[in-house]
Amino acid sequence: MIHPTKWLSRLLLVLAAGFGVGSVVVFAFWPLGTLRIMRLGWSETTVLLWDGALSMLFFAQHSGMVRRNVRARMAAVIASLYQPALYAIASGLALVAVVLLWQPSDVRLLTLTGPSRLVAHGFSVAALGLFVWGFVSLRSFDPLGLAPLAGHLRARPSGPCGFVVRGAYRFVRHPLYLAVIVLIWFCPDVTADRLLFNVLWTAWIVAGTVLEEADLTAEFGEAYRAYRRDVPMLLPLPKPAARLRAEGERT
Repeated sequence: MIHPTKWLSRLLLVLAAGFGVGSVVVFAFWPLGTLRIMRLGWSETTVLLWDGALSMLFFAQHSGMVRRNVRARMAAVIASLYQPALYAIASGLALVAVVLLWQPSDVRLLTLTGPSRLVAHGFSVAALGLFVWGFVSLRSFDPLGLAPLAGHLRARPSGPCGFVVRGAYRFVRHPLYLAVIVLIWFCPDVTADRLLFNVLWTAWIVAGTVLEEADLTAEFGEAYRAYRRDVPMLLPLPKPAARLRAEGERT
């Protein structure tokens, strides 16, 4: 068992912040295939198989390490305090690997121009706004796992977060995922590898959302079950049960 120490906590704190933030910056400002550090000149079929394999490896790391049963097994070797930071570091490395090793396709399927391109950009801006709103709504959200380590270094351990619904989460259970899906699909330039990315990563987000919901239900119990009954998962449409309750309150 690797036990918490001050020097290791400080090191992981720096690495988690660096890899976590740095990987997102690389992913946002250098779209897949634009860095071209390793252009291998493969056939279109091989390129798509390679890009699909890269995506699957990222999915396995990103979704696998966060599952409750995996974290329970890791706890026998690594203190639970370190697990969120290690997850952020591993996810950052995996995301950078995807960006650097992604092979672009020469097959262009769609290029929006004129008003349609402006509409696509408009949806992208709206999605960014939704992402920021969802992020702010969480308030105590700690995506890089820094709070436990920071609390350990200050000798003030952070307590577990309660289940609170506010802001964007009143309309959809996963506004951050919805924003990412919109950003993925409203890209105005679509090549074969971009279409592959859109399909695979959307499917992964939906599958990961279902798995995450199982963990949240196990953690928060009936409070989260009631939330699931009232608020849609990804599409912000009124649910029948919520409408019936609202009508009953008005009568």
